[in-house]
Amino acid sequence: MAEKAVLDQGSSFMDPLKGILVAYFMPESCYDEFFLNFNFLDVPCLKILLSKGLGIGIILGSVMVKLPQILKLMGAKSAEGLSFKSVLMELLAITGTMAYSIANKFPFSAWGEALFLMLQTVTIGFLIQYYGGRSSRGLLFVAVYFSLLVLLLSPLTPRSVVTTMQASNMPAIIIGRLIQAATNFRNGHTGQLSAVSVFLLFAGSLARIFTSLQETGDSLMALTYVISSACNGVIALQVLYYWNSCPERKKKKKKKKRE
Repeated sequence: MAEKAVLDQGSSFMDPLKGILVAYFMPESCYDEFFLNFNFLDVPCLKILLSKGLGIGIILGSVMVKLPQILKLMGAKSAEGLSFKSVLMELLAITGTMAYSIANKFPFSAWGEALFLMLQTVTIGFLIQYYGGRSSRGLLFVAVYFSLLVLLLSPLTPRSVVTTMQASNMPAIIIGRLIQAATNFRNGHTGQLSAVSVFLLFAGSLARIFTSLQETGDSLMALTYVISSACNGVIALQVLYYWNSCPERKKKKKKKKRE
């Protein structure tokens, strides 16, 4: 009877899901705290659960975060309003974060979206070249990028290289977003820039500030996302400001002025 009581005390109705919960959402100590002790107000464990949940949510969202942008480019068969230089700067920042995280063995939930954002950003870079009538240059861009990525992720690459690259993310993000912001201002519209993608990126970078501090404790990673949030916020504000502006309307206004 005593042995049965001990077994009952150490079991929970959530035991069938314990493997998944402990592997992806919380350490075993927090599982015990929540589902054995029924202490659902344990602050450290709640922070871990929130961080893991946000991280996984960001990764799942990142699979399609730039898909609206890609579809918009393909639907319009135009990349008007998008700056290739801005895309390159963004790609540099994403690649730096991914390489730095892998080198430091951070959990996938802390940086996994970088992998999917990288693939989508490369696609956007190619489409900008393709719809600009420079298909061969677009293919060269893709080939060179992935060749450099393989070298960067190689175990032979010194950690100091990826750390330096991560540190360069902040100016890269600022310059890249300023280039896009200047392009929007000069055009008087955001062209084929997808509002859905812009707002998702802004929300994701804000959430990453918390998850970076919680899961990695790395101040450089957290600061990078602070800068990224501020810059993405600027582009988001421009999208709102130029909401009723579009290239076609601008062209019509110019024709009327000439007439």
